[in-house]
Amino acid sequence: MSARHVSLRSGVYADSVRLMQVSRDVGAREGVTAVLVAMATPLNVELAAGMGLAPEGSASPEQLLVGVAATDDDALAAAVAAVDTALAQRERSRATADAQPARTVGTALRDLEASPALAVVSVPGPYAALEAADAVAAGRSVLVFSDGVPVEQEVALKRAARQAGVLVMGPDCGTAIVSGVALGFANVVRRGPVGVVAASGTGAQQVSCLLDAAGVGVSHVLGVGGRDLSAAVGGLATLDALAALDGDPATERVLVVSKPPAPSVAEAVARTAASLATPVRSAVLGPETPDLTAVVEALLTDLGVAVPEWPARPGGRAAPQGAVLTGLYSGGTLADEAMLLAAPVLGDVRSNTPLRPELDLVIDPSAPDLSARGHVVVDFGDDALTVGRAHPMIDPTLRLEAIARVAASDQPAVLLLDVVLGHGADPDPAAALAPALRAAGLPAVVALVGTEADPQGWSRQADALAAAGAAVFASNAQATRHALDLLGAAR
Repeated sequence: MSARHVSLRSGVYADSVRLMQVSRDVGAREGVTAVLVAMATPLNVELAAGMGLAPEGSASPEQLLVGVAATDDDALAAAVAAVDTALAQRERSRATADAQPARTVGTALRDLEASPALAVVSVPGPYAALEAADAVAAGRSVLVFSDGVPVEQEVALKRAARQAGVLVMGPDCGTAIVSGVALGFANVVRRGPVGVVAASGTGAQQVSCLLDAAGVGVSHVLGVGGRDLSAAVGGLATLDALAALDGDPATERVLVVSKPPAPSVAEAVARTAASLATPVRSAVLGPETPDLTAVVEALLTDLGVAVPEWPARPGGRAAPQGAVLTGLYSGGTLADEAMLLAAPVLGDVRSNTPLRPELDLVIDPSAPDLSARGHVVVDFGDDALTVGRAHPMIDPTLRLEAIARVAASDQPAVLLLDVVLGHGADPDPAAALAPALRAAGLPAVVALVGTEADPQGWSRQADALAAAGAAVFASNAQATRHALDLLGAAR
């Protein structure tokens, strides 16, 4: 016996991260077999249909789709009630009893008595540029969490922001810290003299957490969006962010974090950095550049701070003969760093986000099969693997299934994973990952990115993962080198 509920609700909107969290929490309830709570975009409606939760009639992206399947009517009723409660709690937190929440950024900026200097936009991509433009027109900087914004709209927004003397962070900006306030996926780090300009969310989290572990804080972490250093965008936000940090009295050093930029944009950024009064270090990843940990260590030396021994739990299982490297990452920049370190030692490393096009790894998003493929590093946070599901920093399901498949294959492997802590991330990632690693019985190395002050607690998570047999490192570069040492010892 099974029961099903599908409904379309008008006049209700929540950002994708919140809806993914609701879907995950309700899906974990006893008796629930499938759940999707999402805006009714064509993509989400198609996903719902594949889950047997297709809505009747036409759906609009402005509507909220609630689809739940359960083993019986009682479980279904409880699950739908849980969805309603979660959504109602969100609405109560947004508005007082005698006031309705603003429906646009422009309205909010006009109505608030103490108007903020920064607006955050997290709406479906087709509408994000319009909301962000309202903030820019009102003379406010804006963080655009939304993805799916056309590149021409991004360029227009950033040019308008430059004329208005404000900053556009994003689109697809998942991490920022502004004057000590964490936005998106960010860690609890101390305030200090280092400003970070980042076209990489997890890269920014890695460097800010290492700085924190060394007793050095950040003034601001300004995310600029993953496309900002492309030729199409031309580094517009990066150049503006550099200028803003150069004018900030609290910022004594600046760090620029990115995957490899377009060569012409890299030159423009280097020229601008050289002209600033504030010293700038580059943490741009590439075959000929230092890893993120090495750049942080050099920056600490610049500041006259001793480089610490980075937190680690370096135990773990021995690797069997003939093992391959299997990297299962949630952070794209951390996955790239792992591949850049591994390729000179192992040779070709295949990936869904490869260093070279000929190493492209095509995988089924619904059930990634990584068995018997040689050395691989998969970015589970890539857009193709997050369609209709929560980011792996929130929901580990896809990665856990991949671990089980690798363990069941005939190809021995050393697992290399990242676990990113902080605001917005899984509240207890070790609770699910540790049993999966214990059951797999494979050598596992974890790059645990976070701080002791994070809600999850670095040491608490590290101890749980180490107890499951994993070697744990605060530095992704050190984790990768440890995995390579395990593979070398097994040859």
